[in-house]
Amino acid sequence: MEFISLLQYSAPVALAALGEIVVQKSGVINIGLEGSMLAAAFFGMLTCFATHSPWLGLGAAIAAAIVMTLIFAVFAIYLGADQVVVGTATNLLALGVTGSLFRSKFGGTKQLISIPRIETFHGVDPVMVVMILSVPIIWFVLRKTAWGLAVRACGEYPKAADAAGFSVHRLRLQALLVGGLFAGLAGGFLSLVIAGSFAENMTGGRGFVAIAMVTFGRWKPLFAFLAALLIGYAESLQYRFQTYGWNVPYQLMIALPYLVALVVLVIVGKGTVAPGALAQPYRKDK
Repeated sequence: MEFISLLQYSAPVALAALGEIVVQKSGVINIGLEGSMLAAAFFGMLTCFATHSPWLGLGAAIAAAIVMTLIFAVFAIYLGADQVVVGTATNLLALGVTGSLFRSKFGGTKQLISIPRIETFHGVDPVMVVMILSVPIIWFVLRKTAWGLAVRACGEYPKAADAAGFSVHRLRLQALLVGGLFAGLAGGFLSLVIAGSFAENMTGGRGFVAIAMVTFGRWKPLFAFLAALLIGYAESLQYRFQTYGWNVPYQLMIALPYLVALVVLVIVGKGTVAPGALAQPYRKDK
């Protein structure tokens, strides 16, 4: 059960990181991942609250994340805007929209909202199963399929992909949609599995941590997944210390996962080789 608890703590970051690997392999960095997760967590909760169905809530979470991803894609891919600026804007959009709707619907952030959670079997739920299976599947798709080869070509040398007859914009959009799907699962997991509720800004920077774990994992699904497990372990320590009765400042324990992410990124991230065209907009020569 200890390992299952670790998987639960790690799942939001791991799911988001797995999807972001596909996105970055195509040459796009979705800084708006945090906003997609937050929108997913909120609209998943809202749908579950209205329908009493966590599965409908999960569907709504995925849809919300994909909508946020499409907004990002329009500006970052098709209009060629700076990906970091657009991603930051979508994060602020998600934060403002979810906060405003939450307050208008439930009358304030202090009201405790309780919704049905996705059922688990011995602590394991279907989303966790999808997460584990996705590690080899994403590796196989990116390394062993024609689509994966085309996506990697878009990330390394998009003109070569274009010359081979592939649409760089279309492939990057498809990669972003995969990332949006996983962001929806990650955000939905927070509200529909872990919390059974919602709070403003409940993602708490996990989207940014997931992006860091992609670099830490050197754009490899297994390494990124293991890195997410490390972050999940750091997050679980605050509850372990409470169990042991250790008087550790809670502010330090809340910050610990982010400190760990920063340290490992500085140590391991040095010398990593990112996709050659990462964060570079592509404009086809006329």
